[in-house]
Amino acid sequence: MSTQAIAAVASDLVAGLLGAGFNGAVRLPGEPEYDEQRRSVIPSVDSRPLVVAEAYGRTDVQAAVRTAREYGVPIAVQATGHGTRVPADGGILVKTTQMTGVLIDPERRIAKVAPGARWGAVLDAARQFGLAPLSGSHRDVGVTGYTLGGGVGWLARKYGFAADSVIRAEVVTADGRAVTASAEQHPDLFWAIRGGTGNFGIVTSLEFRLYPVREVHAGIVYYGIDRAAAILRRYRDWTATIPNELSTAVVLTRVPRTEQRAVAIKVLYAGPAELAEHLLKPLFEVAGPRLAGELQTIEYADAAMGGTPARHLDFLDTLTHEVIDGVTELEDATVEIRHWGGAMAHPGPGAGPIGHREAPYSLIIDREVALPTSGRTFVNFLGDPGRAETAYGAAELQRLREVKRAYDPTNVFHLNANIRP
Repeated sequence: MSTQAIAAVASDLVAGLLGAGFNGAVRLPGEPEYDEQRRSVIPSVDSRPLVVAEAYGRTDVQAAVRTAREYGVPIAVQATGHGTRVPADGGILVKTTQMTGVLIDPERRIAKVAPGARWGAVLDAARQFGLAPLSGSHRDVGVTGYTLGGGVGWLARKYGFAADSVIRAEVVTADGRAVTASAEQHPDLFWAIRGGTGNFGIVTSLEFRLYPVREVHAGIVYYGIDRAAAILRRYRDWTATIPNELSTAVVLTRVPRTEQRAVAIKVLYAGPAELAEHLLKPLFEVAGPRLAGELQTIEYADAAMGGTPARHLDFLDTLTHEVIDGVTELEDATVEIRHWGGAMAHPGPGAGPIGHREAPYSLIIDREVALPTSGRTFVNFLGDPGRAETAYGAAELQRLREVKRAYDPTNVFHLNANIRP
């Protein structure tokens, strides 16, 4: 399509958006803010939408969906861009970044957030009441995308995935309707969005439970890389003995601000420091002298645990000698082995489609490697959106497809980790 033809289609889309009642700003290629608004946090994703439509409310989202349907162009949604892995080319990119409202109901221990809210805002609002959300590793990550993809945070072993704590969502469906999804209303849609990502509509409001956690004992400590294999062998046995309040990961990395390779042990314990140190003693005693870092008792909202880019992701049923030998030989990679289980593996009735809950460990490496893999994935960490189906079990995938056929039979929402109808 020529530049002139593209401009003509974009002009038609703007007219369509305005005619449908869109009230937000509309950005076209070449205009100020277009490049900033289309940008993903992931550098390899270079979206070139015909228009960027900045939604200010639910009716704007509805107008954008209806316009995309009317003109037969693709539509995608982006809040912070952390989860954007498929370019939104040749259509409408709906930005919900300006929709940032956060409301806390301290008596019911419920948060209600708009789709552009980030975890930092929820953490700061909830801490005033001694409450905590099931947030991720970074304050600037968007709440909605993280939660719809499952959401594994540092309180997940105690309270489960973030998606498991969702109690209600407002969703704009593929035909432009706004519906409420809950256990009582549209229960099939409610089930699907709690782990099935944005395949079924655009969420414009999300309500979820908060938990009575004010302080945690947390931090990252570093030990010599020569102890890596011994630490991982002890970690394999030790993780079978610890309570759900304790979340940990072992990372083969570097000491911050140096080139020194080291083993980092990440810790977050939702309880008193004395008990945390007692529980951690068997792991630390094989680690040798500490090189850097410390654990401290801090407010949960201030616990910065960080994460590792998931270029390679797998779930492990155990830490075999082959796995330990394989990862310790990767001299130039960051390797993170994280302990899962606990409440993640034992959700309540009606929990959403989060696959592979039973796996006790995840393995994340920050580059592609030639290691054996089980083929199991997790949507939030999925680098290749074409492998979305590997994030679910067979029965979950079949049910997800049924819900997709009911709510989006023509696959309007496909610029994502797509589940085909």
